[in-house]
Order: sequence, then structure tokens, then C-alpha cells
Amino acid sequence: MSMETEVNPITRLDYPDPDVIRVGDIYYMVSTTMHFMPGGEILRSYDLVHWEHAAFVYDRLDSTPAQRLEGTENIYGKGMWAASLRYHKGTFYICFVANDTGKTYLYTSESIDGTWEKHQIEGFYHDCSLLFDGDDVYIAYGNKDIYITQLNAELTAPLAGGLHRLAVSDAGHPGLGYEGTHFYKINGKYYLFFIHSLRDRWMRTEACFVSDSVDGEFSGGDVLVDDRGYCGQGVAQGGIVDTPDGRWYAVLFQDHGAVGRIPVLVPVTWEAGYPVFGTDRRIPQQFEIPCPKQEHTYVPLVQSDDFRDMQGLSEEKKRRRYGCYGLKSVWQFNHEPDLRLVEQDPERGVLWIGTGKICRSLLQAPNILTQRMLFPGCAAEVTVDAGTLKVGDYAGLCALQGCYGMAAVTRRDDGFYIVMRGRASGNDSMQAKTKEPLEGTEWEAVRLGQGCTARLRIEADFAQMKDEARFFYYNSDSDNSDSGTWQQIGTVQKLYFKLDHFAGCRFGLFAYATARTGGRAGFSGFKYDHKAL
Repeated sequence: MSMETEVNPITRLDYPDPDVIRVGDIYYMVSTTMHFMPGGEILRSYDLVHWEHAAFVYDRLDSTPAQRLEGTENIYGKGMWAASLRYHKGTFYICFVANDTGKTYLYTSESIDGTWEKHQIEGFYHDCSLLFDGDDVYIAYGNKDIYITQLNAELTAPLAGGLHRLAVSDAGHPGLGYEGTHFYKINGKYYLFFIHSLRDRWMRTEACFVSDSVDGEFSGGDVLVDDRGYCGQGVAQGGIVDTPDGRWYAVLFQDHGAVGRIPVLVPVTWEAGYPVFGTDRRIPQQFEIPCPKQEHTYVPLVQSDDFRDMQGLSEEKKRRRYGCYGLKSVWQFNHEPDLRLVEQDPERGVLWIGTGKICRSLLQAPNILTQRMLFPGCAAEVTVDAGTLKVGDYAGLCALQGCYGMAAVTRRDDGFYIVMRGRASGNDSMQAKTKEPLEGTEWEAVRLGQGCTARLRIEADFAQMKDEARFFYYNSDSDNSDSGTWQQIGTVQKLYFKLDHFAGCRFGLFAYATARTGGRAGFSGFKYDHKAL
């Protein structure tokens, strides 16, 4: 073991609802990926603090019209939620529900790298958790009322005549009742872990209930009530895992405003068979973390991209490095992409995104290529070749959420303009004000001085939930000049974490049409600035 200071939050990125397991000396974590594709991202670590991409479970889910962003349909804030990750007798299992289809999915693979095989479990099991108990398999799930149901041997449906029971109830809770179930059998006892809120105010807390048998009485209560001194945001919901030398940790999440829900590592000890989270239900600032047997260089979870292929990689590393439809695995599309409209030119280092439908706003645009934003602050910039846009098209760099902001090049009848558009919230609650116009507001437009190429930049500040983004364009006398300056454009965009997207804000590269399809834009030289501003 080794001592580290202030390891939390451990990824500084939006990886909500984590579940974590250990296989040998490797830890794996899965989290909610909502509407983003490819989905079901799995991370790996050797010390529970540093993480890198391991695999995506699926490229596409069911390819419904909403998952494909056809017409005005979408699955923002829906899709894949709160997966359960298990390893049993040489097989990995990923189980989750999709809130747009109302189905429960089970993916299996003998290797974390895949190929992952898709199955379905009859029924809908909210925030479910699998437990393999000898020859029996159970699924625990629910909201406020938590049930345990025994599955058949094929894991396709409830076992006829098998166990089906109400295990724990939080009925009557005025806010968030027990959900986010994680189900374990440890040293002969059965444990159910939940998230819920304090009854007198909004603050996420972690609870645990224990029983001597799967059909016995579960008793317990809160095991963690702590905000780490950060804006009253509680820490809860996630998995627990042991180290090879027998220590225990929890990987939970904490709300950090618009940047999303970020994993937090918590030491766990045991007293008389009951888990003790941190010290006096608080997370210590310093604690011992697992020390790997050997040093490992982690591939960053967010990166710059020159859109050129890296040479000399093994097939395994190439599959892991370029798991997003041949793009770097740090990227995900906002929905299932139409790859006919996405073209890579690795020789020139350009990614082309075409327009395939008429959109009222950014939120209807297919093929938005996204990366998570980094807490407590980050920036990104990209060069946009707008020469093949059609009149009415927009192409650029956005801060993608329901209350989005964007810097873009648009083509109008009299030429090219750089514009900043944003969508205001109207309220600070998590509930989205859906009657607001989708188009947002154009705050400023500047004629593009020379040519049809622009370099655009976004700077985001999430410290202490400030949640603001600023937008810039590079002003120079020529396209290749290094003597120009960054000019801010438009207004400061306030960012919000709301239930309409239910995801942390992301950088996005986009191109969409408002008048006629057939245009496209080229993106090059994407630069991700990791440093807090």
C-alpha cells in the first residue's frame, strides 16, 4: 500500500453510477453512458486511482429511430443506465436497462476486450445488480421498493417458482428513495448498497443493508453522509471491491455541477460484519491506496487528436486505442452515428462530417463527436474547414448539454461568418424548461475575414460549480499566421446539469444543416488543454 494526498475525485471526468470489480490484480469499472455511442465504456486500473479506457461493450444498441436521431426524435437523458459488472467462471457480464426501449440487456464476453455477445432478460430491472451465488443467480433492483428476483440458469427470465421478494423499502421518502442497488455476498452474508437522499434536504447519501440469507430480513442504514466540503454535494452510489491483500474500497460518485458526476474513492473497513465507510461516515482527505506490482503508463481518458493513425500498434492495442468506429476511444458520438456522413482522411489529418438532415438546432444534429470535459477547468480548440458548407449550415465546436453553447462557422448568402450561439436555461433546477425554443440565441456574428477556415476555442470553468464557458476565434491576417490573437465572441454561456441530458458537459465537433443537406466540414488539429484555467 502507498499513501497519497487528495486523490479525489479520481478521474475528474463524468463517469456516473460506477460499478467496479477486480480480476487478478486488475480493476475494471463500468459507468452510465446514456445516449452516447459507442456505449457501455469499461475502464481499467491497477491502483483504483488512475484509470484508462479498456473497451466499449456495444457500438449500437437497437438502432431505433430515436437512437439514430431521426427526424425530431432523440434519446437524450435515456439510453444505457447504471450497469452491473460481474466476472463469474471465466465470463464477464454487463447488465443494464435502457430507459428509451424499456428493456434489460445482458452482454457477455470471455475477454474484457470483447467480442461482447448481446442478450436480453425478460422484464425491466431499474438500477439492477447481478449476484452469482453458487448455482443460483439473482438480480436486485428498484426505486424506493427494492426487490430481489431469482433468474433462470440461462439468465433470460425470472426462474419459474424461484425467489421474488421485497427486500428493502424506502416508501414514503419525500425525495430520492433507495435505488442504485449493488448486491454482494461476502463471507456468507448478503449486502445491498443503495443511494438515496436525506429526508430533510437534498444530499446524496450511501446506505447499506445486510442479511444472513437471501430470503431473510435485511437491516441497516446510512454508511456515508459526506460532501467532502464541496458545495453540499453528497457522495454515493457505486460498487465496492477488495484488493489482493484483503483491503476494501468503494468507488462512488459525487455531483460536480455541469461537468457531471465524478467517481470518488472511499476506504472501507468492517466491524462485526458491517461496512464502515471512511472515518465516522466521512471520507478522509488522505488514506492508503493499493500499490501495483509494477509501474504502468496510463493512456489519458481525454486527449488531443490530429486525426492521423498511430503506426506500429498491435491488433489488441489498436482495437483499444481506436474503439470509437476507428476513431480514438476518447471520443463518443452524441447518438448512434451515420457513418456514411463521417469520413477520415488520415493522410491530411482531417475528419469530415457531413449534413444528412435539416435541423432546428444543434441538439438535433447527428454525428456530434464528443469528449468529456475535465474538472475543475479545461479548454479545447479546433480548426474548421467550412469551404464545402451550404448556405444555412453550421460547423464548429460546442459545449454540449441541454443549455448548450457553440462557436461555429456558418455560411450565409453573402459569405462566411463566425457566430456564437447559446441556449439559456431560465431556471437553476435540474428540471429542464422544455418549452424554450431549441434554436437558442445568436449572440454575435463576425464576418470571416479571409478564406473559409477558422480556428475556434472554448474555455470552461467548473470550479465551485461556477459552470461557465467562453468562446473564442483566432483572429489573424492569414490562415496560417501565428501572429494573431484569440478574440472572445458572444456571451459567457452558463452551463447546467439537468435531467434532459442527465450527463456532464462535453466538447463536441459538429456540422448540421438548417436549409438543405449535402454540405460538410473538415476538422483538424483538435487540441485538448487539461490544465485548470
